[in-house]
Amino acid sequence: MRILRWLAGTVLVVLLLAGGGFVYVLNDLPDLRQVSSLFQRAAPGPRAELRVTFLGVSTLLIEDGETAIMTDGFFTRPGGRAVFLGKVEPDRAIIARSLERAGVMTLAAVIPVHSHYDHALDSPEVARLTGALLVGSTSTANIGRGWGLPERQIKVVGNGEVLSFGRFRVHFITGRHAPSPFTGGEIDAPLTPPARANAYLEGTSYALLIEHGDRSLLVNASAGFVPGMLRGRRADVAFLGIGTFGRPREDDLERYWDETIAATGARRVIPVHWDNFFLPLDQPLEPMPRLLGGFDLIMAFLKARGEASGVDVRLMEAWSRIDPFDGLPATRP
Repeated sequence: MRILRWLAGTVLVVLLLAGGGFVYVLNDLPDLRQVSSLFQRAAPGPRAELRVTFLGVSTLLIEDGETAIMTDGFFTRPGGRAVFLGKVEPDRAIIARSLERAGVMTLAAVIPVHSHYDHALDSPEVARLTGALLVGSTSTANIGRGWGLPERQIKVVGNGEVLSFGRFRVHFITGRHAPSPFTGGEIDAPLTPPARANAYLEGTSYALLIEHGDRSLLVNASAGFVPGMLRGRRADVAFLGIGTFGRPREDDLERYWDETIAATGARRVIPVHWDNFFLPLDQPLEPMPRLLGGFDLIMAFLKARGEASGVDVRLMEAWSRIDPFDGLPATRP
């Protein structure tokens, strides 16, 4: 009996230590005060031709007063228990409230940059509520079909395809997801929620080059690249995904910069996909815990590389709306 009690006590101590360690890891967060000066809070002026609203992860509302398009449209943000132990599904009420708060009545298109749940889970419901065309890969199309979205609101696009929405021209460039346990795979049949989070396979990852008149935005939210994928392309501002690097190496970050920012000549970088998407969007954004993401290391690299290259580096808070071209450096050195 003594041995059994000793074993039980030992197991209890181990479990308590493990639980304490787990809680510590989840609360070991980068300090946003170190980058507070980078947050762009100025609202766009009345003459702004283009406005971008950041809605967490890599959901961006891009509008010009006549036409609005959105990347991803992810608002439900299920917690870790559902993601790892249960199933996920769009929360209609949260999506409707989020669109209302963002001032979205209609959209021309909602474009998931790939088909993981933290990008494409809510996209079909966003399309249903706004009348938008759901645009993306075959995997994204099957997420739409599983939600009951009609085929007339689904568009599958290939590498190099260009679609026009009002004055926006969107170039779809096949990219690559950053290496992770969830990289790869196709959704080859309609996916009906609730479903396991890992059923939302990547499909195709796109880099989006969005042209509007003589201005252009790059959205590369998957934190990866195909070498040379942006050769010959130009962008004024880049929304750059940094969320799946983990603890990156300096040379990996250098290659990422060279293949996206240096390749396009972008003069401003706005990181996206940096926030903890297990937390709801109605509270201030927090970075991912250090164990799960390298926010502090990546931001230190971007700040230093930006200063050395004459590239402006900014951050956006959730729900903030900006003119992405306001105060843009005229040229790079």
